[in-house]
Amino acid sequence: MKLFNATPSLAKLIISTSLAMVSGLLSHNAYALNNILKLDRIVAIVDNHVITEQELDNKVLTVSNRLEKKGTKLPPELVLREQVLERLIIDSIQLQLAEQIGIKVNETQLDKTIALIAKQNQLSLEEFKSALESDGIAYHQFRKDIRGEITISRLKNSEINRRVNVSEGEVDNYLITQENSADKKQEEFELSYILVRTPEESTPEELEKAHLKVEGILSLLNKGEPFEQVSASFSDAPNALEGGNMGWRNSSQTPPAFLKVLKDLTVGEVSKPLRSPRGFYIIKVTNKRNADFTLIVEQTDTRHILIKLNEAVSEQEAKLKMDMLRERLDNGEDFAELARQYSEDGSANDGGKLGWVSPGDTVPEFEKAMNNLAPGQISEPIRSPFGWHIIQVIERRKQDMTAKAARIKARGEIHARKAEEAYGDWLHEIRDSAFIELRLEDTF
Repeated sequence: MKLFNATPSLAKLIISTSLAMVSGLLSHNAYALNNILKLDRIVAIVDNHVITEQELDNKVLTVSNRLEKKGTKLPPELVLREQVLERLIIDSIQLQLAEQIGIKVNETQLDKTIALIAKQNQLSLEEFKSALESDGIAYHQFRKDIRGEITISRLKNSEINRRVNVSEGEVDNYLITQENSADKKQEEFELSYILVRTPEESTPEELEKAHLKVEGILSLLNKGEPFEQVSASFSDAPNALEGGNMGWRNSSQTPPAFLKVLKDLTVGEVSKPLRSPRGFYIIKVTNKRNADFTLIVEQTDTRHILIKLNEAVSEQEAKLKMDMLRERLDNGEDFAELARQYSEDGSANDGGKLGWVSPGDTVPEFEKAMNNLAPGQISEPIRSPFGWHIIQVIERRKQDMTAKAARIKARGEIHARKAEEAYGDWLHEIRDSAFIELRLEDTF
């Protein structure tokens, strides 16, 4: 059977043309397929979610821009991609958990947050969008990232509140420890750290592997590699990409085994590896200072009359009523008596008395008006989120709030320490229990 009913030369031409067409078609399809794979390539599967190469590229760009603006030398590209992918995996697990329990961020909340970020950068919203574009960050991607950050923050707070409690006994013990400390000035340290995490029940092989990693990290630091870069490259801490910054910690917040080492370090020095149940820590002392626990505040003894706004009372009607009360006060009527008759605050029965007010106890509008009054003076009607007020300052005094402030500070510091530990352990737990398939090294 003949394949071609033609001359040999014509047959060859037809075959050549056909092969060229097939080759061209395959090349075109391969090119298209290659582009599809670049867009859709999956680099990790995390439970019910996939992370694409494009997501990874976008996040690497964002992290790189942030590190460069801070003056931090970037880790090698492959190392940075692996660290960023790990962050995306942890974020994905948390976002899926948040969705399961119904944590959502609506458009209004997101808009307000982005407007605040723009304001903090002293930019209008349009200027901020332009700045993002100049950094190669799409605005829609930025919105998605910020929504994720808010969602994770809410999930984190929910989990911490469920796991962390600070008792009065813990606060008492904390303050007793401070009182009995030989270091009465309570030295504080600004710290950064690198964590090489080990399993709770580590095998000798796992410990040896961790130890070798720690030695490699120390070698890099001793050669002068920036701490922030080494943290971003090798740390297992949740804030590795932020350089492992822990903020300020005082002696009472620091484990005793670590404290002795830290006290012997000068600013800028790095500790030897410190063993803990969570793994190996390498800590850098960024700064030191002596804490001052004395707190003297000016308190104001004040009273007020409040007219609230509601469906039955308009803004204009409330203001008119307050103007009439202010006029009656000018004519010598008793403030306390008018407060009992007309004020809609819970203090009305006591003549409007709020007692001794410390800075920050009232809303800003009320505090600003109150601070502008001399003792005995009565304000003009002022507006706050609660309604319309007339304020009178009775007297002022200096008050030592050290003891009260110390308890508030102690509670906050205990909570912060326990929260950090609880959150780190929880992240480790949820990562271990998640289904994760890595495809970063796959080639096509």
